[in-house]
Amino acid sequence: MASGEDDDPVVQEIDVYLAKSLVDKLYLFQYPVRPSSMSYDDATHLSAKIKPKQQKVELEVALDTMSPNYCRSKGEQIALNVDGTSFEDSSTYSIKMMDKQTFSSIQATTNTSRYAAAIFRKGELHLTPLQGILQMRPSFSYLDKADNKHREREAANEAGDSSQDEAEDDVKQITVRFSRPESEQARQRRVQSYEFLQKKQAEEPWVLLHYHGLKDSRSEHERQYLYCQSMAGSDNTELVKTPGEYLSMLMPPVSEEKAVMPMGPSNVLSMAQLRTLPLGDQVKTLMKNVKVMPFANLMGLLASGTDCTAVLRCIQQVAMLVQGNWVVKSDVLYPKNSCSPHSGVPSEVLCRGRDLVMWRFTLDRFVLRKEVAAVIKLPPEDVKDFLEQMSASRINRGWEFLLPSDTDFIKKHPDVVQRQNMLWLGIQSKLEKVFNFKKEDFAAKKEPQPELRHVSGEQRLKAARENAASLRKEPGARLPSQQRGGAGVQVKQEPLSDSEEPMDTCSALTNGSLNGYDSPGLSDGHNGQSAAGPSHDLQDFVSATFRKHFVLTLSEVKRLFNLHLASLPPGHRLFSSISDRLLQDTILLSNCKQIFVPFPPQTVTTADEQKVFALWDSGETFDKYRQVVYEVFMKNYRVRRTVVQTRLGQELGANVTKADVDRVLKECCVSCGGMWYLKGTAQS
Repeated sequence: MASGEDDDPVVQEIDVYLAKSLVDKLYLFQYPVRPSSMSYDDATHLSAKIKPKQQKVELEVALDTMSPNYCRSKGEQIALNVDGTSFEDSSTYSIKMMDKQTFSSIQATTNTSRYAAAIFRKGELHLTPLQGILQMRPSFSYLDKADNKHREREAANEAGDSSQDEAEDDVKQITVRFSRPESEQARQRRVQSYEFLQKKQAEEPWVLLHYHGLKDSRSEHERQYLYCQSMAGSDNTELVKTPGEYLSMLMPPVSEEKAVMPMGPSNVLSMAQLRTLPLGDQVKTLMKNVKVMPFANLMGLLASGTDCTAVLRCIQQVAMLVQGNWVVKSDVLYPKNSCSPHSGVPSEVLCRGRDLVMWRFTLDRFVLRKEVAAVIKLPPEDVKDFLEQMSASRINRGWEFLLPSDTDFIKKHPDVVQRQNMLWLGIQSKLEKVFNFKKEDFAAKKEPQPELRHVSGEQRLKAARENAASLRKEPGARLPSQQRGGAGVQVKQEPLSDSEEPMDTCSALTNGSLNGYDSPGLSDGHNGQSAAGPSHDLQDFVSATFRKHFVLTLSEVKRLFNLHLASLPPGHRLFSSISDRLLQDTILLSNCKQIFVPFPPQTVTTADEQKVFALWDSGETFDKYRQVVYEVFMKNYRVRRTVVQTRLGQELGANVTKADVDRVLKECCVSCGGMWYLKGTAQS
């Protein structure tokens, strides 16, 4: 120790004083984008303001517009973009030139307990704790103001070209939704959100400040408060601490802070956190997130070695058995005193409606949405939510249960299956009383089975050859299986013997039939449509749709077609196997044409959305008005009303009235931001 002390002798002892006069007011400003050799000490500070709670400061500093490094043209252009050509008191730049710059602060650190401002004088060191450390960076809020001015001018110009009649909005349906009570988890997420913090920051008012330069007399006066004011007072006590204690005070040991688990989204489940829960809570959490799950998958998600009997006991408390799979109970998803996030319907009503959907899937693989909606009488959003939780939509067939029937579970656990069947009988009786229906009301209508007859290989081969010969003689003739009702006889095939000649399947498929069955896409035994042309019902649907909407994209036609299919009675197979090619051909055969129109730039569209069809010739005299509009939109994706009106006057003469222009725009176009777009091409 002696040698160590000789190597590091004490050179000087300095008294340290703690100054408290500015302890709540002293901030350290840093300028990270400015070198230290180019300070703002000599710059003219125009204004200053602060939000004390947020420790946010804004300074306005004048720019030297006479400097050779200043570009006057750029400064004038920026001022013009921000303030426009008007002279107002609220203008950002009063001399029509960018003559000032704003600095806005961000906190360099939130904990300043270890930082202080020190000043040394006559062998004494005076320390003043810092209230905050702020980094001052240039603010570009004037660019936002310029963008807002540009949008306002563009909106004013577009609005000036549109007539007063265009401002009259059509009557729109308004959906009223009731917000459900906010949970504690949702409240914490809202409080931590960026939008909430921005709103909270905006609520605190600015406090105006007066800036005093470095050499100002007021600055010299305030600088004196950096020294301890009570040098001879009772507060000056000698520091009586051992070197170890003093070192601990300077560098306290780092305490292990409790790790705060970040709050994840409600639909994200951490398996590590899940394993820490009791078994019942694990099963409930899994089922609440997955909603439909086979028992084998559930066992795979739980820890290895988990007792199967215990899991069965827990799963029956939170889920019901549907086709051998487990579906979470309705009261678990919609607890008491909650409501629908879509419509605000109480949880009791939601549970009854969802139980009926679950019960329907215990009877059949497919469920029709309109049948369920007609019974439970809930808003469409809630009905769709029920179905999406446990099924998937299938075109022309309804909603199919998500998972295949788990026959293995049904065989291994007959006691559980029997108990679940008893529970479903009780639920069924309650549902029948509440909704006033009978089980027979949902019984599937059985179609008459086709007659079975045996046909040998020789007979099939002979029939195929005869059909091929008849087609060569009469090219327009159709095979027997292509005639209306030709699918009413089902052929039960017998294997060919070794002595029999194999059938020429290529010719059979080419002619549209194979072994008595219609090949898909060529003919259909129910509606009689073939590759030669569409059925009358399909053509009637297309014609009626375009007489109502006039202009449609292919994707919109397909959407309306699916809605039409959903409105048909259960089991109706009028429009089976309708391909996109057949649908387009039907449109073109219904006095419609495809219009090749440009789309707005940077608009992402699918291939079906880019195919635009329009009613070209409906037999009305007004067809020529619509045709002129179609030709206008073949060159521009958006036009003004005056352009359409002028073009109609040029093509059709001076007898074009304002009512005619209104009608053709309403039939073929949509208005957005004062401009008119062809239906299906407007930006969403």
